[in-house]
Amino acid sequence: MVKNLLFDLGGVIMNIRRQNAVDALVKIGMSDADSFLGDYAQQGPFLKLEEGKLSEGEFRAEIRALIPNPVTDAQIDDAFCQFLLGIPEYRLEALERLHKKYKIYMLSNTNPIMWNSVISEEFRKLGRDMNYYFDGIVTSFEAGCAKPDAEIFHAVVRNFGIKPEETIFFDDSQTNIDAAAALGFGTAYVGPGCDFVDMIE
Repeated sequence: MVKNLLFDLGGVIMNIRRQNAVDALVKIGMSDADSFLGDYAQQGPFLKLEEGKLSEGEFRAEIRALIPNPVTDAQIDDAFCQFLLGIPEYRLEALERLHKKYKIYMLSNTNPIMWNSVISEEFRKLGRDMNYYFDGIVTSFEAGCAKPDAEIFHAVVRNFGIKPEETIFFDDSQTNIDAAAALGFGTAYVGPGCDFVDMIE
C-alpha cells in the first residue's frame, strides 16, 4: 500500500543543465569548473557546500582561490545557479493533485545558495510556497550528508515517521535509486526523456 511519494528535486521536479553552470563559471575565470560539477554529484567545495560542511562565505572563498581574477559574491552565485532551468508549472500542478491522495516529501542534494534563491522562487511561481506542496523536506546541506549515503534516507524515515515499504522514491540517478531500494523503498527511476507526471498520472 503506497502512502508516500518521495521526490528528488533536480532532474525530477526542476529541470537542470549542468553545462550551463560549467560555462558560466568558466566565463568568470574558473577554468576547471568541469571537473567539479557532475550531473548527479559534485566534487570539492561544491560537494562540501551540499553536505553542509562549508558556509556560503567559506564556499565563495574556496571558489575565489580557484579564479585568478577578482569576482563578486553575486557573480559566483549567479554562475552556479545557471545549473537550474526552472520548474514547469504543470509539475507543480501535478504535485498539488497528488497531495490529495498521498503524503508528499522531498529529498534533495542541494545547497543554501540555490535553495534560498532560485529554488524558493520557482516554487512560488503559482502563488504558493514550497511548504504548500510537501509534508516534509530533507536537504543534504541541512542533514549533513548527501545521497546516496544511507544516512540521509534514514533521516527521512526518522524525521517524518514514514515506512520505506509504503514509500516510492523518484530520482534521476540510478545510484540513488539503488541506495533507496537497498533500504526497502519502492523506487521509480526518472531517466532521460522521462517525466514523473507521466509515470504516475
